[in-house]
Amino acid sequence: MAYNLADKTAIVTGAASGIGEQTAERFAQEGANVVVADVVAEGGQNVVDELESAGGTATFVETDVSDPADVEAMVQTAVETYGSVDIAVNNAGIEGRDAPLAELTMDDWNRVIDINLKGLWLCMKHELREMVENGGGAIVNTSSIAGLVAAGGPPYVASKHGVLGLTKVAATQYAQEDVRVNAVCPGVIDTEMVQRAADEDPDSIEQFVQMQPLGRMGTPEEIANAVVWLCSDEASFVTGNAYPVDGGYMAL
Repeated sequence: MAYNLADKTAIVTGAASGIGEQTAERFAQEGANVVVADVVAEGGQNVVDELESAGGTATFVETDVSDPADVEAMVQTAVETYGSVDIAVNNAGIEGRDAPLAELTMDDWNRVIDINLKGLWLCMKHELREMVENGGGAIVNTSSIAGLVAAGGPPYVASKHGVLGLTKVAATQYAQEDVRVNAVCPGVIDTEMVQRAADEDPDSIEQFVQMQPLGRMGTPEEIANAVVWLCSDEASFVTGNAYPVDGGYMAL
């Protein structure tokens, strides 16, 4: 299905690779202006170059989502360049170290929470202000099946559960401002993050894949398709929800 997002401006964090990259590509295909945000400058600029070579409109902003100044600059760049923020996909995240809870260090905990949860809060803080000023918008936050069950390391699971909590609060607080806020919960998706985990423990990844009734990894494109739908007018009565895109994992 095609969605007409012409004249809309979409911010995508963590857009230099994986789910973020494919989401940025889908928005560009639908005619949106895309702000590609990532801490990896070379990768982010490469995505912008690819989008522009395909006829899209895009701008790269180097952004550490855990840095308040970076996040504010990201949103301000979108407004100054394209005039508004209509769509935001808060996708940036890291997996962190998977270790028993009592063996984690303070650095282990803070690094994951700072990016996955505090960073998402900072992004929404500035995105929501612009959307309210502009008369509405749509936000999709990337959680995980780890936001629904205990699948992963303690900081990762805690952060992804927190993403769903923030999503629900924002959805209820800003519904009357015509801002919709939802989350996607990917299962095992063929991304660099999953490949890193597979390199460390191939058996664990294969076990997770086999637990998905479809019996395979998902693709970043499949997550991007769900995200774009949630940000489109086709989902105009959808807010405050967490959507598993997980090959059936949560149905077991």
